[in-house]
Amino acid sequence: MSRMFSGMLLALAFAVLLVPLACYALPPVAEAWRGERLQRAEVVPDYQEAPAELADGGPVSAPQAADPMPDREVLARLLDAALVVEGSGSFSAVVQDALTGTVLYDRNGAAGVAPASSLKVLTAAAALSAMDADTRFATAALPGEDPGTVVLRGGGDVLLTAGTSDPDSVAGRAGLTTLAEQTAAALAADGTTGPVKVLVDDSLFTGPALSDAWGEADVEAGEIAPIHSLAVSSAWVQEGTGPGPRVDDAALSAGESYRAALAAALASEGINVDPYVERGTAPAGAVALAEVRSAPLAEQVDYMLLNSDNYLAEVLARLSAAAAGREASFAGGTETVQAEVAALGVDTTAMVLGDASGLSGETSVSAAQLTSLMQILLTTTDPDLRSVAGSLPVAALTGTLSGRYDEISDSSAAGIVRAKTGTLLAVTALTGYATDADGRVLAFTFIGSGLDGNTQQARDAVDSAAAVLAGCGCR
Repeated sequence: MSRMFSGMLLALAFAVLLVPLACYALPPVAEAWRGERLQRAEVVPDYQEAPAELADGGPVSAPQAADPMPDREVLARLLDAALVVEGSGSFSAVVQDALTGTVLYDRNGAAGVAPASSLKVLTAAAALSAMDADTRFATAALPGEDPGTVVLRGGGDVLLTAGTSDPDSVAGRAGLTTLAEQTAAALAADGTTGPVKVLVDDSLFTGPALSDAWGEADVEAGEIAPIHSLAVSSAWVQEGTGPGPRVDDAALSAGESYRAALAAALASEGINVDPYVERGTAPAGAVALAEVRSAPLAEQVDYMLLNSDNYLAEVLARLSAAAAGREASFAGGTETVQAEVAALGVDTTAMVLGDASGLSGETSVSAAQLTSLMQILLTTTDPDLRSVAGSLPVAALTGTLSGRYDEISDSSAAGIVRAKTGTLLAVTALTGYATDADGRVLAFTFIGSGLDGNTQQARDAVDSAAAVLAGCGCR
């Protein structure tokens, strides 16, 4: 019975292009989204039909400032009723009016907890603060010091494909087969007769490849793997988005894929390629024989948030560190994320980051800090930063929210709530925004922590809390 409304909910979800921000005249979601998108459905709630009016591409405050905000007492009563879990665990939560920053609900909002993958919102914002949105990361083939040696150098693209480059995809925008074919042509033009030896240079990142903050079980389950500056499909054994096992050494694995493609490309020239791949570096000043480039950073951030890609999140933190002049290491990455978020206006007092992906239980971030960042992202005039808000999964439609909000009890949130999910054994979290029945955009964070065997129940509770906001007049 509870699933009978799936068709209706999906139709409502198709309205999402204009729903969350357009009706509020904040920076439009459509501007932040890239590529082919779904079209607005015919049936949309009346309160979401208000047209968007933008001033210089930024937020408009005049008409919306007169729209009523939810009454705090009414909102508190509804949210308190939703945020309930049987057994162990407690909730922390903050709701802010996005336009004014007014705090409408605060329940243990200053308490530091591990927010699981909701932490990726901080990593995304930091990356687009430290680097330009159109930054693309090169994977290059360079001549080695010894004749016949080719060095595959990673520049931070971990969404490579072993096949040919796909200009229409984020994962696989750069292909190792394409790089190998270009390399083979360059070697033939240089008169190389072989044999050819492939070396892999993944020296861009420094320090340990695995964090002590990660549990061995998470590594074994494929939640994460040793971090390298080049990888095929975020180190998944099979290209895709998981779940499944990841390779132990993504750099050498990518090197082996490249070597195989290079051998195939050079076979017609009668040039042999050594079957063994090792690590090495090219001489200083070496000119690339060929290179392929990743999708732009903004598209990678979108991909990371939609798929909750742990591996990519850690890589983006290290790349942000390098761009900020710090060591491209775990420590450099977390330091940079915190520094960039602070520079955007978030009070990072008492914030502790155990990693950049949210797997670490050593992280301590409050609901207030997450909601503060969301409010900043919703109101900034910087199009790169506000694209983070437009990249969040959509309830009942995209990413990690595609399978949620299809129950009768929370159907009002379908297509309206946009949020980053977070789940650990003892944690469930949701941070994002929703447009209420009066057209006000509400930024929120709901975190259930200290859970023990009741994570699903807590997840249902935070989903219900977000649904309260989506349907709220609350007066």
